[in-house]
Amino acid sequence: MKQGTKQWIGIICALWVYFLGISSVSGQEDIQVKLQEIEKRLKQLEEKEVRQAPEKDGEATKEIQELRRQVDILATELEKLRSGEVELELTEEQTKSLGLGPSAASIYRKKQGVSLAGYGELLFQDFADKDESGNEVNKKSQLDFLRVVLYTGYRFSDRFVFNSETEFEHATTGEGDEEKGEVSLEFAYLEYAASEHLNLRGGLLLLPVGLINEFHEPNVFLGARRPETETRIIPTTWRENGVGIVGSAGMFSYRAYLINGLNAGGFSSSGLREGRQGGSRALAEDLAFVGRLDITPTPGLFFGGSLYRGGSGQGQFTVNGKDLDVDTTIGEVHVQLQIRGLDFRGLYARVLVDEVAELNEALGLTGNESIGETLQGGYLQVGYNLLQLTRYKDGTRGFTPYFRFEKLNTQDEVPAGFERDPSKDQIFYTLGVEFRPIYNIVIKTDYQWIRNEAESGVDQFNIALGYSF
Repeated sequence: MKQGTKQWIGIICALWVYFLGISSVSGQEDIQVKLQEIEKRLKQLEEKEVRQAPEKDGEATKEIQELRRQVDILATELEKLRSGEVELELTEEQTKSLGLGPSAASIYRKKQGVSLAGYGELLFQDFADKDESGNEVNKKSQLDFLRVVLYTGYRFSDRFVFNSETEFEHATTGEGDEEKGEVSLEFAYLEYAASEHLNLRGGLLLLPVGLINEFHEPNVFLGARRPETETRIIPTTWRENGVGIVGSAGMFSYRAYLINGLNAGGFSSSGLREGRQGGSRALAEDLAFVGRLDITPTPGLFFGGSLYRGGSGQGQFTVNGKDLDVDTTIGEVHVQLQIRGLDFRGLYARVLVDEVAELNEALGLTGNESIGETLQGGYLQVGYNLLQLTRYKDGTRGFTPYFRFEKLNTQDEVPAGFERDPSKDQIFYTLGVEFRPIYNIVIKTDYQWIRNEAESGVDQFNIALGYSF
């Protein structure tokens, strides 16, 4: 590991120890003070009740009845506080500032104790008989229970939280093959609330990049399938081991992590997705930084961007006596507007990869198999909840037609001496409708027209059933 990287790790560790040291005691004292205030108030009410105990005709006076009612309320609230049953209200903007979907943020609604939440997705895909050139294709229809997810968390105190997501994919398990199915951790971290505007977070972390990677519960995005840009350009779902900070102040929210870098051994002409390490024996010779800033000027609207930068060589590749760092940069900007039934989203992402010619040589890639030196993609999407025009306009139910235009290329630029594969330059047109009978259940169906420069795109029809709790 490089000397500069070691110094940064030392600085970050020192900051963590500092914040933990100055605030852990105060967190315990805060809870104790709250309990003492409630108990003191209970005692005062009981003493006042005794002093004003005279009754008329065997019935308590109205004042004493009111005092008894207050005692009961306070006693109930005190018991809830002690048992951890009290739930806190969180707005949608607050959950987003944590980098979590509504269900994933369940533990933050607890005063103390265990939380359990989750979601699931079932997807049917039916493919056209011919590609865009009119050639016969033989892609079979599929009905796949994509995933069942459980969020489990524990709040130790008002300052310390554990949160995790465990995913069961494709209704079975395989030998690490995502197509066959697997069980994996999507995230698992400890968090410490150092102050009102600063949380320290460490563990297996979802990277704060794009609109889907952190917010991937099926009832919070339109489309039976996730946008391709946030699969191939941004390698969603993307998580790595690391530490960092999370917080918000006013209209600003931020997240910044130091994590293990990608593994360039998994890069290909299709993108960076197989370079994710996912927390399992992750190589950490090369570390990376990822940061995000969002601005929410008014409820329902936010915009911002994120930046990832780090080495991906992980000490594995040497070409002509040169160790390859394979520095990788991913930048994206995004906007989302959800107001009065309108749902508009836009995103643009661009990736730069260094030393691609040498990496191609190390991996034995030739011709149009080259990894892209530049990858880019983006989409615009709009939907409107027609129930907003009826008496069912509380936002919990929906009937939302939507359209998404998306363009991407995983080989936007390749090194000299290599060719681009025209099939990697793609356009997607998605037209569909989403039905939500209640907020936690969603049915989505859409048709996708898929085009590429090789004229080999195959259209498909999709139906998805999703839920969260």
